[in-house]
Amino acid sequence: MDFNFILLFIDSAFLQLDFHSIPLFIDAAFLQLPDFLGGDGKQVLGSDDPIVGRGMDASMALIIAMFAVTGFGILLNLFNSGVRKKMIDQVKLKRIMKETRGWQKERMAAMRAKDQAKIAELGKKSSYMNKMSMEMMQMNMRPMMITFVPLILIFYLVLPVLFPYTVAISPISLNVIPGDMFQLTCTAEQALDSGHVCFGKENALYLWAWYFLSSIAFSGMIMRLTKTSMDLS
Repeated sequence: MDFNFILLFIDSAFLQLDFHSIPLFIDAAFLQLPDFLGGDGKQVLGSDDPIVGRGMDASMALIIAMFAVTGFGILLNLFNSGVRKKMIDQVKLKRIMKETRGWQKERMAAMRAKDQAKIAELGKKSSYMNKMSMEMMQMNMRPMMITFVPLILIFYLVLPVLFPYTVAISPISLNVIPGDMFQLTCTAEQALDSGHVCFGKENALYLWAWYFLSSIAFSGMIMRLTKTSMDLS
């Protein structure tokens, strides 16, 4: 087996990452801490007596919470995009991305064809391309130094007070990843547990999960509107 080809494929996949979405996954990781990492076992943030929907009919409160959390997701995406637009030279970033991805595609094609001459020729640019990849990563990670702390503060000081633990109902289970680390909806077992926040609410979407899905749904549109998209087409 050609392990160099495997490593090259992984490297190529890494370069396709949309760094604009990295904060979403970090948010999800912090909101979803399991017991052995200091989580409280509830796997969510939220309140038993949230401000949003207090005194309202349960179904109406749920609808308001859904739209409110979606609004938070849109506002935070706009905040992230604004910071990226100010801190990153988009022209330079896209030039580096185009050059790096083009080199990766050429090298992968040469390795598939086992064209040793082409591989050797492209290999001479490896150091330069690695330098460009590192610069691209640093450019994309720099805005997180500003956006990360406010986002975490909002998630731990604002959202838990405003919203309940679950803010939407899914017609099906969305727990497609095995294990308890990345559960989006309440399971049947949790719905039967009277001491769990999911009691009586099978397939209910957690607060953080609804925010996470809403942010992903709108991030592409917001990036295009603010001209911070990573799309090179």
